[in-house]
Amino acid sequence: MPTKRLALRIGIAGFGTVGQGVWKHLHDHRKPLEERVGARLELHSVAMRDTTKARDVTVPAEKIGTDPIAVATDPEVDIFCELMGGTGIAREATLAALRAGKMVVTANKALICDHGAELFAAAKERGARLYFEASVAGGIPIIKAIREGLVANRFGLIYGILNGTCNYILTRMEAEGKDFEPILEDARRLGYVEADESLDLDGWDAAHKAVILAYLATGHWFDLKEIPVRGIREITLRDMEWARQLGYRVKLLGVIKRDFKREEVFCSVEPSLIPADRILAKVDGGYNGVCVEGDIVGESIYIGRGAGRDATASAVISDIVDAAIDRLHNVPAFMPTYPSARIAFAELSAVKRAFYLRLDVKDQPGVLAEVSAITARHKVSIGSVLQMPAANNGHAHLVLTTHRTSEQQIRDVVAALRKDRSVLGKPLVLPIADFSAK
Repeated sequence: MPTKRLALRIGIAGFGTVGQGVWKHLHDHRKPLEERVGARLELHSVAMRDTTKARDVTVPAEKIGTDPIAVATDPEVDIFCELMGGTGIAREATLAALRAGKMVVTANKALICDHGAELFAAAKERGARLYFEASVAGGIPIIKAIREGLVANRFGLIYGILNGTCNYILTRMEAEGKDFEPILEDARRLGYVEADESLDLDGWDAAHKAVILAYLATGHWFDLKEIPVRGIREITLRDMEWARQLGYRVKLLGVIKRDFKREEVFCSVEPSLIPADRILAKVDGGYNGVCVEGDIVGESIYIGRGAGRDATASAVISDIVDAAIDRLHNVPAFMPTYPSARIAFAELSAVKRAFYLRLDVKDQPGVLAEVSAITARHKVSIGSVLQMPAANNGHAHLVLTTHRTSEQQIRDVVAALRKDRSVLGKPLVLPIADFSAK
């Protein structure tokens, strides 16, 4: 570890929305932060891809460069902040900083999800530290809560709203009675949607975060390909209204559920029905909410802004302060350790939940009986039925809820329904949130 000194120098790679927020708030709040740390915090350098681009935050010209690797390996830099995003040059720069023994802070959930095992191994080998609070749920300190505040617990269930963009769109659709596309256009205009829209709308952003939470809960890195991931594009106003009639609200929900007896974990990201009286169902707009079920503490709920410059900058600066204190006091690299038992991804036949099933069907006698026969053949029990006429003559909407059944059984039912001549188009299946850790 480098010799202690009275000033700690911070290098930033990436100067987009989050990078500018970190620089601004570190500059504006430097004095109270320095008092807490017990040393000067110097904004030493920043690497940005385009130095000619107009920005809200002014940086002295002598501190600006274009090479993130140079910042990561600069011997004058004590704390390296990777705020570029992506998994290419961001991975290279992060590894370079860790191999140089530096304190590294990142807000990059894709990087941690895809390369977490490699990054933590590099940190352990070189006595470096990797801080990643801002990678999940923006300004909510959920990683610190799980790793530190709730360290005495084993976690049977973690679930939450992990993507503010989807939550914003669903909230406005429901409140204003507007379809998906016009609300999406507003979200684009306001800058709420990633440049690659599939990250938000198809659930991949939330899935990256769910993988990280699953690691924190189990110590195992799951492959993103193992996880059922769906976004919100198929959700209609009718679904939201029918869910309301049934006592639910629709949210994009990430779920990590662990079976301690079988040593299996199920993880998913899907639009889900949440009972309207649950606290998480009332988390609206750009906010995130995460519920953690510990075997000692019971349920803890964390709600806050999940994205944006200030919320993410708050989490990054929290990590910078932790990194500064650890460096000053020569705190050895801490890596969480977990029991060595092999943890597997749960078989679909072992995962049981209730489901919402929406069908567009021919409006003719006997259709409900056909559908009931298919569900009965696969041993899926129907809990409730709603039937409404459709805008097209000769069509009807059929909405079913099931009792708890397995993921495999509901998939088999859907496959059979798609072959039935009375069912028009693709059925929509949404899980009904199960808050039991058993």
